[in-house]
Amino acid sequence: MANVGEGVENVKAGDRIAMEPGVPCRKCVQCSTGQYNLCPKIRFFATPPVDGTLAQYIEHPAEFCFKLPDHVSFEEGALLEPLSVAVHACQRVHVTAGSHVLITGAGPIGLVCLLVSKALGATVVVLTDMMDNRLEVATKLGASATFKANDPDILSKISALGPINQTLECSGSEAALTLAIRATGPGGTIASIGRSGKPTQDLPLFEAMDKEIDLIGSFRYRNSYAKALELVSAGSVKVKELVTHHFNFSQTQEAFETAEVGKGGAIKCCIHLVEGYPSK
Repeated sequence: MANVGEGVENVKAGDRIAMEPGVPCRKCVQCSTGQYNLCPKIRFFATPPVDGTLAQYIEHPAEFCFKLPDHVSFEEGALLEPLSVAVHACQRVHVTAGSHVLITGAGPIGLVCLLVSKALGATVVVLTDMMDNRLEVATKLGASATFKANDPDILSKISALGPINQTLECSGSEAALTLAIRATGPGGTIASIGRSGKPTQDLPLFEAMDKEIDLIGSFRYRNSYAKALELVSAGSVKVKELVTHHFNFSQTQEAFETAEVGKGGAIKCCIHLVEGYPSK
């Protein structure tokens, strides 16, 4: 951090920080009731028309800046953003000790949902995806089981592991949402987190109704950054393992292109702004 304004007490110049990228208006009904992630006037870095943070200096409200402990790396600080998505989603569906969780989509969000679910005490965490390398990463991170999403016997294989209490849908695909409804046990909860290019989905909603499944949305996060930082600081989640590729600032274009298509098995790509880092 280069400098701070008058009256700022939670951080000081020279601190290493992580920034929560969304700044709400603080005045609307959503903000006044604590649901600031739903603020219609929120300004969120890298969400058009708001630019991202690839600049020499960024001005940001102190309340959305979080000091990193000395033992927490910049990479881990950067990953507090997706980790906060997982913290919020897991809280929305009430993952707790003994939960049986299904996660559809083993991309970065699905994988951090795996880490948070286990940290909260889930005893069974199942992941599905179409990409073998992502399922391999999920296994290394402690998934109870992983299945290819197009496996014709996927429902029976999931069922054999016990009833699913909570499902975190992280892909946004229609097929995954359908699987979520059919795999989640009666009285369970599904959080829809992933985004699709399709504005509408054709889903078996009567099946969800007959099982009294709660289908809810989970959008970004609120009041989750400090919790995410606590999980990382305490060693309860090891997000650094998700960083597969490193780039310096001059390689920014390459970093985005790599992340877009998952080139070379990329999960998360980090762009390092400190000159000379990462070392070759």
